[in-house]
Amino acid sequence: MTVAEKWWTYQRERFPVFAHGTLIAAFSFCAVSYSALLRSSPSLPAWPAFAVAFVASFLSFLMLRIADEFKDFEEDARWRPYRPVPRGLVTLRELGVLGVLAAAAQLAASAMLTPRLVFLLVITWVYLSLMSVEFFARAWLKARPFTYMWTHMMIMPLVDFFATGCDWMHAQAAVPAGLLWFLGASFFNGVVLEIGRKIRAPEDEEEGVETYSAIWGRTTAVGAWLASMALAAGTAAVAASRIHFTVPFVMVLGVAFAAAAAVSYSFLRRPASKTAKLIEHVSALWIICLYLSMGALPRLWQ
Repeated sequence: MTVAEKWWTYQRERFPVFAHGTLIAAFSFCAVSYSALLRSSPSLPAWPAFAVAFVASFLSFLMLRIADEFKDFEEDARWRPYRPVPRGLVTLRELGVLGVLAAAAQLAASAMLTPRLVFLLVITWVYLSLMSVEFFARAWLKARPFTYMWTHMMIMPLVDFFATGCDWMHAQAAVPAGLLWFLGASFFNGVVLEIGRKIRAPEDEEEGVETYSAIWGRTTAVGAWLASMALAAGTAAVAASRIHFTVPFVMVLGVAFAAAAAVSYSFLRRPASKTAKLIEHVSALWIICLYLSMGALPRLWQ
């Protein structure tokens, strides 16, 4: 297997570039655009702001995946030997080098857009580093799945805050009023995605693999998934009201939530691999709908 084939296989299994790239593009575009809308900017920011937000956000999520490979290595070797690192497709050393290169690229891109942006980048790095060592409380957190989840999902608003900074810092403006609601929606969107990808049908559960459907039970896990969507929609609706886009936003998210409720009912009625996978797909579609409804659609509406 060539080097290119090796890394192509790795990304397909652990970090699908195109699937993740679509989500991150919506995420980063919305962050920059929404920040500009809050500042009542009459036009979209210049393309470098979007480019840096996307590149840095994409690399942040790649670094999260690499950090997971390190902290979960022992568990993967025991319970999931089919994964790329335990089976020897790539090594932790190679992933470490990739992580350093990603951080260097983030630093260079941030400094080129505006040196002040590096401060927000460092905050993200610090939190990611703490996540990598499980906040020095791995056993305590592992015993508390809910706490484990929300402490790790706090990285989402930090990455989003950096992305918004590509607008307001580049424009040499203050933090836009109302941005906190947008960051709250980002946090709950992270929870939606996290729970959605860890709901499985009974035949897909694996020994040693902690899923929310196994830990909480299918009904509670699906209920938590829908609740996190509702919380994301609620905080995002307040954020949308700050740019006078509440009604169209609620209409779009209402349709998306109805689709999620239908998939949830189908899964609980007949928990199969196909419907469990639908929950994961709907999670991604929900996030795309929410972000585009706050960044792209308001611009088109104008």
